[in-house]
Amino acid sequence: MEFAHSFTVAAPAARIYAHLIDPRSYIGLSPLVVEVRDIRPSNSSIAYVAVERFDFGPFHWNNPIRVTMTGSTDGHTITSAVRSPGFVTLNSRVALVPGVAGTEVTESIAVTAPLGLRRFVLNQARSVQQYRATELTRRMTT
Repeated sequence: MEFAHSFTVAAPAARIYAHLIDPRSYIGLSPLVVEVRDIRPSNSSIAYVAVERFDFGPFHWNNPIRVTMTGSTDGHTITSAVRSPGFVTLNSRVALVPGVAGTEVTESIAVTAPLGLRRFVLNQARSVQQYRATELTRRMTT
């Protein structure tokens, strides 16, 4: 399952890139991420664990996911490979294209999940993508 979303942020690509390449920025940038830990930079990539919190009424479940994020040397692309329990994977690519009104941000996502989780994972990934676009735009304008 693959999908993409593009939007414009009124900020320079370098500022957006610097924000997105820092794993700690994803707390709150994704509505599910409540903690980032075990950050391990290595050459051109950064590996870390992000903890997603899913709420089901009065109950919640913390889901630790392993992320490997790689930035481009030109500061215009970030790729992430996410491995989650339950045989769920998510690969994303964020492309930053400078323009007159700011930077066009395009996030492409490919998700795999077992049949029983597929609809839930796809709905969550799309919802998080939309939220992240709104929150990134807000953060870059303050």
